[in-house]
Amino acid sequence: MKVFAIASPTASLTPQAIESHMPAEVHDTVRLYLGGKVEQFWFQEKAGPIFLMDVPSLEDAKATLDALPLVADGLMSYELRPVVPLMPLARLIPAK
Repeated sequence: MKVFAIASPTASLTPQAIESHMPAEVHDTVRLYLGGKVEQFWFQEKAGPIFLMDVPSLEDAKATLDALPLVADGLMSYELRPVVPLMPLARLIPAK
């Protein structure tokens, strides 16, 4: 299952909190990438990362993200949006 995970900072996220959490956050995020749960990632200014995840379920995506240091400490949350391929693609191509 493919899921977009879109980050939102909480009011508690301060520059000091970011600085103290980033070593563990980056480490854990890279492990998710190398483990195949995060396929791609981007950054949106003033909000945080967006991950394209490959997970068995939404529950797995939530549990995975809840374990990240910023989420675990209540400094960030994620909106989960399941996505599927554009179907049916054949309808977009005119018949010959």
